[in-house]
Amino acid sequence: MKIKELVNDLQDYYLLTLHGLRGIVARPFYFKDAVFQMDYAGAGSLLIVFIVDLFVGMALSLQLSAELSSLGMKMYIGMIVGISVVRELGPVVTALVFTGRVGAGMASELGSMVLGHQVDMIRVFGFDPVKKLVTPRIIGSLVMLPVLTVIGVAVSLVGGYYIAVFVGHQSGTVYWTSIRNILTLENVLAGAIKPFIFGVLISSICCYMGLSTKGGAIGLRRSTTMAVVLSIVMIIISDFLLTRVLLYLLGFSV
Repeated sequence: MKIKELVNDLQDYYLLTLHGLRGIVARPFYFKDAVFQMDYAGAGSLLIVFIVDLFVGMALSLQLSAELSSLGMKMYIGMIVGISVVRELGPVVTALVFTGRVGAGMASELGSMVLGHQVDMIRVFGFDPVKKLVTPRIIGSLVMLPVLTVIGVAVSLVGGYYIAVFVGHQSGTVYWTSIRNILTLENVLAGAIKPFIFGVLISSICCYMGLSTKGGAIGLRRSTTMAVVLSIVMIIISDFLLTRVLLYLLGFSV
C-alpha cells in the first residue's frame, strides 16, 4: 500500500510540474501574479542571500589561507575559491537559502489556501488553480534564483578577497587574476545551469506539498516541513547528478 501511495504521489507531482511548466507558454498569462512572486522571491531574499554567501566566501578563504600558507601555496587561494564558488557553493548555498525562505512560504501559503477552501473557490469561478497559483511561482523561481545566484557568487568572491588580502596577506592582483582565469566557459556554464534546475525543483515540490495539505494546522506544519526537507534533499542529489553529467559533457576526466 505504501508503494502504491508513493507511485501515486510521484505521478501527481510530475503531472503538476508539467502542467505548471506548460502554463508558462499557454494563455491566459497572469503577469501581475508572476511579477508579485518575482518580487517576493527576489527582492525579499536579497539581504539573507547577501549575508550567507558573504560569510561562506570568507569562511572558505579563511580555511584555505590557513591550510595553504603552511605549504607555501597561497597564490592558489583565488583559483580554489573561484572554482568552488562558481561551480558548486554559489548555486547550492543560494538554493538552500531560497528554499528556507521562499519555498517554505510557498508551501505554507498554498496549504493555508487549501485549508481555507480558497483553491476550491478559484476552481468554482472557472480558473485553473495550477495556472493561477503554481505557474507564477515557477516563473518567479526560474527568473529570480539565477539572479540571486549571480549576486551570491559575486559577494562570495568579494568575501574571499577580503580574507585573502587583509588576513592572509596575499596580493589582491594575484587573487583577481586567478578569479579571471577560472571564469572560463566551462566553469561559468556549469554554475549557470544549476539555478534553473534548482528553481523548478524548489517551486514544484513546495507547490505540490502545499496543495496536498490536509488535516488542519498539524497537516499544514507537516506539509511545510516536508516541502523544505524534500527540496533540500533534491537540491543535494541533483547537484551531484548535474555535476557528474556536466563534467562528462565538458570533457573533464574523473
